[in-house]
Amino acid sequence: MIRRRWLTAVIIVLLVGIPAGYLVISAGQSRDSGRDKERESSVVGLQDNWPSQMKRRVFEVPIPRGAWDVAYYETSNWKTSRLYVRFTTTATGLDTFLAESGASRAELTPGRVTVGERDADIVGWTFGPDATWSGTTVTRERPRPATDVTVDLTDPAFPQVYVVSTTSP
Repeated sequence: MIRRRWLTAVIIVLLVGIPAGYLVISAGQSRDSGRDKERESSVVGLQDNWPSQMKRRVFEVPIPRGAWDVAYYETSNWKTSRLYVRFTTTATGLDTFLAESGASRAELTPGRVTVGERDADIVGWTFGPDATWSGTTVTRERPRPATDVTVDLTDPAFPQVYVVSTTSP
């Protein structure tokens, strides 16, 4: 009789306690995730960090391995979402980035700045006449993003890349 009651109590604890513990842990993780997202969305301007792998995939911005001075900013509203990314890479890294983006170095038009003034103002980028600019726009079939790429080739061995990827749901 005591053995049966003990077994019933253990089964009840296992059937109720384990799911309840899981719910408590899950709720804590969910709350922390929400706080992280809130903190990230309240940032205004470029963040000196790599965008998450998910953002890079969604916006199709394949930052090459070994890139440095990486910074990004994301805006989103009901109509359009944009990911702004700036990074410095090597000449090989630029070729890799362009190839994975669906373009090539041959498609870069010398003297062309493809990032619009409005977009540049949002993140504080200036494209003055003192640099060697080249740019291209990668267009994809909707709903995939369109990507404006502007490259500072003043030092061709270490180009600085400016990217604005725009997607509309």
